[in-house]
Amino acid sequence: MNPIMLDFPNEFETERLLIRLPKPGDGKELCEALHASHNELKQWLPFAQKEQSEEEAELNVREAHLKFLKREDLRLHIFHKSTGQLLGCTGLHRIVWEIPKFEIGYWINTSCSGNGYITEAVEGLIAFAFNELHAKRLEIRCDTNNLKSRAIPERLAFKLEGILENDDISADKQELRDTCVYAKIKR
Repeated sequence: MNPIMLDFPNEFETERLLIRLPKPGDGKELCEALHASHNELKQWLPFAQKEQSEEEAELNVREAHLKFLKREDLRLHIFHKSTGQLLGCTGLHRIVWEIPKFEIGYWINTSCSGNGYITEAVEGLIAFAFNELHAKRLEIRCDTNNLKSRAIPERLAFKLEGILENDDISADKQELRDTCVYAKIKR
């Protein structure tokens, strides 16, 4: 079956969060969150090497919306349920629908860090992937030096399957980096 024919919810909720597909109009708030977090994100994420304009962020949101609808990449925006504030992003990437397997990614607005939002969002995403998408394998890959990112799969009982040496290049393209591969399997 062509993945574009798969029907599943475009959003879900956790105790404190609304997690949904990117929608046209999210660009302004996304841009603000990226600007507020630029110094932290640029250490780890290639897309954060230069600050985006509001127009670039809106274009990015609309492209992510289309990819979600086409089932090519399932980026999700994380909002606080009571305030409506965009807290960050998560999603299911590098999708292999034949298995199905997904790689989980995430980032948070620095001003919201330390409140457990990413752990809660990823925990909700795990349930969504296993229950709605019938995932058989979920992965989280991150730089060995990114201790905050590594804490999420470790907190959520993912298994560290290995460390891939010289597997990637740093976000600033200056050096080779090692990558942790964490996985959660549903049999």
